[in-house]
Amino acid sequence: MPQPERPPITMTTFRNIVCACIVFAFIAIAETPKETKGNPLIFSEDFEKGAEKWTQTDPAAWKVIEEDGGHAYSQHQQSNYKPEVRSPVNIARVKDLDVGDFVVEARMKQTGKEYGHRDMCIFFGYQDPSHFYYVHLATKADEHANSIFLVNGAPRVSIAQERTQGTDWGTGYQTVRIERDTKAGTILVYFNDMTKPAMKTTDKTFLHGGIGFGTFDDTGNIDDVHIWGKPAEPAKK
Repeated sequence: MPQPERPPITMTTFRNIVCACIVFAFIAIAETPKETKGNPLIFSEDFEKGAEKWTQTDPAAWKVIEEDGGHAYSQHQQSNYKPEVRSPVNIARVKDLDVGDFVVEARMKQTGKEYGHRDMCIFFGYQDPSHFYYVHLATKADEHANSIFLVNGAPRVSIAQERTQGTDWGTGYQTVRIERDTKAGTILVYFNDMTKPAMKTTDKTFLHGGIGFGTFDDTGNIDDVHIWGKPAEPAKK
């Protein structure tokens, strides 16, 4: 028995199908996983509604800016802040966040001039202004740059067991990720390539704490911050 002829696909129908496929593909790519490494998603920030969830060493050094059709959080000048021990000056932390195991990922853009210590930082295990970890991603590695650092009531100390020779910030946004396993003590840092750590170490000095971003003494922007983890008690302010 002959099959009835199907009506031809019009150009309008074809365009609608293509547009729908593109939209669904974009949604699939853009959707943030609800769980990573066994940790649930507990915090997301795109700064489209401001930065009320953040606390800073100097609020005047930070502002929400319009960029590429959206918004980002910009540390646009140096903070009027002197740490008790030698450590980064420019810090913005998520308010009332205290996690043990976690994965944090963000897009970060260094906006300063090129030089050996051109940097941006991610802070974690934050207890108070003199006790925390931070990852310092800088152009050239040395004893004070491009490493994982521990601040424990004394000037920062490099504790990375493995690291690259430097970090190429370029001129645009880069994706940075840290994975923390407190039971094993591991800290893994990824820069764009999520298949191979750019830095790693093992340390159990601080097994929980707050998370933040900034620079040692440079400038930069952050956007699309996601944190997966298991919250503990509110972080100290």
